[in-house]
Amino acid sequence: MNLDGARVLVAGATGVLGGALTAELLGRGARPVLAGRDPARLAAAARAHEDAPNVTFDAYDPASCARAVHDSATALGGLDAVVTAFGTVAFGTVAFGPAAETGDEIAEHLAAVNLLAPTAFFRAAFTVLGPGSAVAALTGVVARRPQAGMADYSASKAALSAWLDAARREVRAGGIRVLEIRPGHLDTGFADRPVAGTAPPMPPGGEPRRVVAAVADALESDAELVLTDQDGTPVVERRTR
Repeated sequence: MNLDGARVLVAGATGVLGGALTAELLGRGARPVLAGRDPARLAAAARAHEDAPNVTFDAYDPASCARAVHDSATALGGLDAVVTAFGTVAFGTVAFGPAAETGDEIAEHLAAVNLLAPTAFFRAAFTVLGPGSAVAALTGVVARRPQAGMADYSASKAALSAWLDAARREVRAGGIRVLEIRPGHLDTGFADRPVAGTAPPMPPGGEPRRVVAAVADALESDAELVLTDQDGTPVVERRTR
């Protein structure tokens, strides 16, 4: 994919990673549409990013996620990529504490925001994207290495990763690529905004701008996976493991 002129919907554009990714895409000549839940923050983000078109959505309303995709396609005359960068960052949806103490409402919240909302975006995206296009989702290292004290959070991310794996096989023949972004702990402040519990001590987080640069590289190189190695260096892999 050539990002110069590419039409990219960034869902979660008011968050740390989403905002950084939007700036990276603009720097490479892309035409982004910004999606977020807070109209005031979304308008401010649009002004900061060359008055990019913007749409609102609510992660608790899957229909609004699908509508954001279709409205974005209408605004730009089509889409070349849809990226979901919310959940961990934009909505602060991480919960800490023993599994036995995580309430059902918290578990439902995590599943809605971290799994059901991204998949609603992608189901809609598959109806408007054509050959040579891509969808990309932020999961995180917990998708493959669940952490004690984060059972429901880890499960929501693992479920999204599994969905991406299955969907990838379905849409690959049609020329649509599915990219999973699975970094380690990043310095986004998400641990300071849990919906439940208190974060345990964590090592310094990685630099988000390095990860979003790797995501842009991955989109341009037809890769399927972005990881970070033990020292936080982003790694782009052409095929998922």
